Amino acid sequence: MSDTVVVTRSGPVRGRTAAGVRTFLGIPYAAPPVGPQRFRKPAPHAPWTEVRDATVPGATAPQNTPPPLKALDTEGLMGVGWLRGDDYLTVNVWAPTGEAMSEAMGLPVMVFIHGGSFTAGSNTVSVYDGSSFARDGVVCMAINYRMGVDGFLPIPGVPTNLGLRDMIAALEWIRDNAPVFGGDPTNVTVFGESAGAMAIADLIASPLCKGLFRRAIVQSGHASMTRSIAVTDRVTRKLAKMLKIPATMDGFNSLTPEQTLKAETKVQLPTSGLDLRDGTGREPVYGLSRFAPVHGDDVLPVPPLQAFAEGAGAEVDLLIGTNLEEMNIYVVPIGAHKWVGSMLAKYVLGKFIPRSKEILQAYGLGQKGRTPGRVLTEAMSDLVFRLPARACAAAHQGRTHLYEFNWKSPAFDGHLGACHALEIPFVFDTLACVTGPKGFVGPNPPQAVADYVHKVWVDFARDGSAPWPEYDLRTRQVHALDTGLTTTDAPMPASLFWP
Repeated sequence: MSDTVVVTRSGPVRGRTAAGVRTFLGIPYAAPPVGPQRFRKPAPHAPWTEVRDATVPGATAPQNTPPPLKALDTEGLMGVGWLRGDDYLTVNVWAPTGEAMSEAMGLPVMVFIHGGSFTAGSNTVSVYDGSSFARDGVVCMAINYRMGVDGFLPIPGVPTNLGLRDMIAALEWIRDNAPVFGGDPTNVTVFGESAGAMAIADLIASPLCKGLFRRAIVQSGHASMTRSIAVTDRVTRKLAKMLKIPATMDGFNSLTPEQTLKAETKVQLPTSGLDLRDGTGREPVYGLSRFAPVHGDDVLPVPPLQAFAEGAGAEVDLLIGTNLEEMNIYVVPIGAHKWVGSMLAKYVLGKFIPRSKEILQAYGLGQKGRTPGRVLTEAMSDLVFRLPARACAAAHQGRTHLYEFNWKSPAFDGHLGACHALEIPFVFDTLACVTGPKGFVGPNPPQAVADYVHKVWVDFARDGSAPWPEYDLRTRQVHALDTGLTTTDAPMPASLFWP
């Protein structure tokens, strides 16, 4: 292992070189969002002249520590929570060594945006290590952004969608600095999972992102998870009342992040009394978070799915997909697939979408051998993730490829299955981070599947190619990443209830 120094436009940074990879951690792309800057648009970071250390993980955005699961080791997948420090709007970089260090090489750049319900997560999580991408000739980067109250709460007097604005600022920094790491700023692929994937769909639709990336990979995300400012204002007013402050920038800025995080925890609870259904009776986030991007501003003038249908982002190549049993991650660890009854299943789904009874019946509620908890889980997997991802693929006017990840984790006696986030260690080729008796992927995950999935991502980032045909409404081609087979996508019962 040895030190390596590059000079960014802000100043020189020192990283580490090992096993053919140069690693730089915690490079700031914007000024610290603290004090007067806390609820402002991202601003350029002050330049520096001395070499800045980028050999250890940087700070992360304020967030609550994820609760541990007794039967599952989640640190490799979710991290340890809030690593305190003001300079947390940062980029991690993994770049090849050798000749690829030359600016003339023009290597493809991949930028990862982490998930976490818009309230948690960071670029420091071990499963997001981009070393395998670098060894395959890609400059891989991962970013942090503001979340929760600071990033996704529409507060009067505060610019909306600060979390998305942070991502845009990071992409602008990457455009300006990719060459010093050997990357081609005209060949950038953004990729992300869950909330990060939802954000990427929003960025594709945003007029503020034109030209910042050429391709996008949306893992378990889509263009339908935004709310109107008017609906989300209910969260703002609820939090202000709980905190006993005015619902203004000065009011929220009078409190510390620790104080607002305590209120975030309370407002996220089902018992908070918040109803975030829109005029159609639908709650697009299905209760997974009170915080999400809003449409109706300069970042997202119209709902992203509408923007897709109108041609926004048609110049961006899109790879999009989901896992077969997405909602298992939310249900199985707490055993809800076993104890939820028919009445509760109807009540829960009815909080988010009309005709809940009919939907559940379409998935087999009341049929022999079909437990209500399992029926609810399958219906919500389709409604929250799989069906809107297909709608996103159908609406996108540019080149689009659709995948599904069906390999099943053996955790929780096999009940965890092909759940949300399971594809991540296969994408990054970081199975070792989540392998073991209590590992997310169990004790013996298939390395061959990781080799294949990782290569699909690398090849797509390099030139937009994929080993299966494009998606269209006639053939509905979907590729199973675990088997390599391409088939016509099967209709979902939920499609009968899709707007």
